[in-house]
Amino acid sequence: MHDTAFMNKKILCGLTVEEMFSLIEPAGFERRHALFIANAIYKKRISLLTRLPKISKALIQFLDEIASAGLYNPKASEISADKAVKYLFSSPDGKYFETVYMPDNKRNTVCVSTQSGCRMGCPFCVTGRYGYHGNLTAGDIINQVLSIPEAANVNHVVFMGMGEPLDNPGNVLQACKILTAEWGLAISPGNVTVSTVGITPGVKSFLEASECNLTISLYSPFAMERAGVIPAEKRYPAAEILEMMRNYPKRKKRRFSVAYVMIESVNDSDRHLEGLKKMLGGSGIRVNLLPYHPVKNNVYASSTAEKMQHFKHELVTSGISASVRKSRGADISAACGLLASGFIK
Repeated sequence: MHDTAFMNKKILCGLTVEEMFSLIEPAGFERRHALFIANAIYKKRISLLTRLPKISKALIQFLDEIASAGLYNPKASEISADKAVKYLFSSPDGKYFETVYMPDNKRNTVCVSTQSGCRMGCPFCVTGRYGYHGNLTAGDIINQVLSIPEAANVNHVVFMGMGEPLDNPGNVLQACKILTAEWGLAISPGNVTVSTVGITPGVKSFLEASECNLTISLYSPFAMERAGVIPAEKRYPAAEILEMMRNYPKRKKRRFSVAYVMIESVNDSDRHLEGLKKMLGGSGIRVNLLPYHPVKNNVYASSTAEKMQHFKHELVTSGISASVRKSRGADISAACGLLASGFIK
């Protein structure tokens, strides 16, 4: 179902100040007017252009005829026992996707989706079973931060929702620019993290064009094992991407990391631990160890808390920064790999 309110109008959410200026300049308006518009949408979250403050009636009338703010509310929500909230959105062009808000003391994080579904085909991930229904625009991505009730509290954003971010690199880079720009949401690049299974051209462009953090989902330090679960490995080897990250000039506060989801008797052996040490030793790349979330009709289970702590201890003592990350929202299918479970019949 398409939202007719957005049809045939230029959507402003997802545009940079310069793009907004190029839209209004032919009508005689100035760059300062574009800054007012960006401020109203990205900082004040104003969804109706007729309510724009400090702007002439002429500009309001001009914008109202050709443009829409592009903000739209979630269709549904569900709250977890650990206070994480999952939101269901439907974009103006009818794509469904989910977003998760995770409060944690002073750190309030939004986990955004970048695609409706995913086409990476990783068997352990429920999102992939939903199929691929298209890329989200930069506006769709930013809307997930602006249009949830907790928007004013958000200070961290992670691209770890539905979809592979670097399979949609143009829109993801545009969203990162808006999230971190002073005229945008003004979130520190050190508080924005993009997670990828590893698509080499996308990683290269992301490293060069953004100052935000980058995480690669590894699954296994052994290429043959990884290729059996993450098909992208065959074309874009993780070792090649990690080498790029290892050698890329480090910027202050920018973090490179590996997400390692631990599955009992699958990738938590001493052989895997030694493989991680060999692959990441001396790289400066951090390891985040995560529990696996079993899904219906799945015989696999997460590694024990003791095994995860053992991995952490061994990695740290070998000089590799590591942490065990708690997962949020598993009881409402909001944890990593579970998004879209509610769409699948």
